[in-house]
Amino acid sequence: MKPPPPSSSSGVPRKPRLSPYLFTLLIFIVFVAILYGEDFICIFGQLEPIPGRAISRPGKSEEKCDVFQGRWVRDELTRPLYEESECPYIQPQLTCQEHGRPDTEYQKWRWQPHGCDLPSFNATLMLETLRGKRMMFVGDSLNRGQYVSLICLLHKLIPKHAKSMKSYSNDALTVFSAKDYNASIEFYWAPFLLESNSDNAIVHRISDRIVRKGSITKHGKYWKGVDILVFNTYLWWMTGLEMKILKGSFEDERKEIIKVSTEDAYRMAMKSMMRWVKRNMDRKKTRVFFTSMSPTHAKGIDWGGEAGENCYNQTSMIEDPKYWGSDSRKSIMKVIGEVLEKPKFPITFLNITQLSSYRKDAHTSIYKKQWNPLTPEQLADPVSYADCVHWCLPGLQDTWNELLFAKLFYP
Repeated sequence: MKPPPPSSSSGVPRKPRLSPYLFTLLIFIVFVAILYGEDFICIFGQLEPIPGRAISRPGKSEEKCDVFQGRWVRDELTRPLYEESECPYIQPQLTCQEHGRPDTEYQKWRWQPHGCDLPSFNATLMLETLRGKRMMFVGDSLNRGQYVSLICLLHKLIPKHAKSMKSYSNDALTVFSAKDYNASIEFYWAPFLLESNSDNAIVHRISDRIVRKGSITKHGKYWKGVDILVFNTYLWWMTGLEMKILKGSFEDERKEIIKVSTEDAYRMAMKSMMRWVKRNMDRKKTRVFFTSMSPTHAKGIDWGGEAGENCYNQTSMIEDPKYWGSDSRKSIMKVIGEVLEKPKFPITFLNITQLSSYRKDAHTSIYKKQWNPLTPEQLADPVSYADCVHWCLPGLQDTWNELLFAKLFYP
C-alpha cells in the first residue's frame, strides 16, 4: 500500500528547490549586465557613454544648476592638472614659467559652480570615447590654446611611440594622433569661420580685415567627417564698429566691398556656421559646441585699477561677482543668444566669458616668446607690450576643458 500524500497542514513545509537551469540563467544575466551595462545605457539612453550625473548638493536640483555660474576657489591639492614642463605641445607663446613668470598662484584655482560640483576630468574616459573618432577645434588662437590644453590633459596616458602631432595645409590644420585609439584631436585656423584675408595661419596680422560673405565651405571642407566640433570666433571681429564684407571672390579683379555693423557681420558668420552644421553633421552621431567670447584685460579702470594699468603684474583676480569688462561686447553675446536660441541642429554653448572675466591674473602678459625684438622703450615700460589676450598654460583654459568634458558626458 502506498503511503498517503503529505498533508499541506502537517509538518515542516518543504523548501522550494531552485532549478539548476534557472540558476544558470540568473548567473548569465548578472554577468552580462556587469560586462555590458554601460553599452545598454548608451543604447537606451544617450548617444555617448554617460558615467553619471552632475553631483548636486542637497536642496538643489540638477536642472537649476548652471555650471557657468559660480566662483573661483583656491585648490592646492588638485591644481594644476599637469605641469608646464610635462607637456611638450604648449606653444612658446603660452609657456609663462619658462619665460620667467615668478609666481604660480594663477595655476591653483578651481571653478566651483553654485549648487553643484563639476565632475573631475577623466582622461581615460575621454580617450575611450574618442576611440575611432575625430575631434576638432575650429577658430582663432584662443581656441588653439584650449586645443593644446586638452592635449596636455590627455597625452600622459598615451605611450610616446603611439602619439604624434603634425601640421598640414600651410599650418592651417594641426593634428594630434593617438594611434592605439585610432583617434585624432585637431585644430583648424579660421578666425572668422568664413574666408577672410587673415586666413594665413602664420602671417595674419592685418589691420584692414575683410570677410567674404557666404564662404564657409572654403574652410568647411576640412571639417567634414569630424565627430566632435568645437567652434569659436570673436576676437578678430573686434576692429571697430564696422566690418568690411566682400561680395564675390578675393580673386575678382574688381572687388565689391561693403561695410556693415560688427553685430550684423558677426550674425552673418554665425548663421553660416549653423547652416553648415545642419547640412554636414549627423545629430545622432556627432556633437557640436560653441565657445563664447574670451575676455581681455587691457584697461585697469574697468576693474577699479589705475589709468594706464593692464594685466601686467596682476597676481590676484577680480572679486566683484558682477564684473563685466568694457571690451567684452554684450551686443555680440546677444547675437550669439539669438542665433543659438532655437537651432535646427543642437549646439552646446560653452559660456566661459563671465568666469574668465575675473581672471586678470591668468594672462601671459610679458612672460612669453616675443616674435620681434623689444625696443628699449618697450623694455622700460612692460605694460606697453603685455599680452592681455592669451592665457598661460596650465591655467584658465584647463577649466574650459573641464566644462567641455562636463557638457560632453553630462549634457
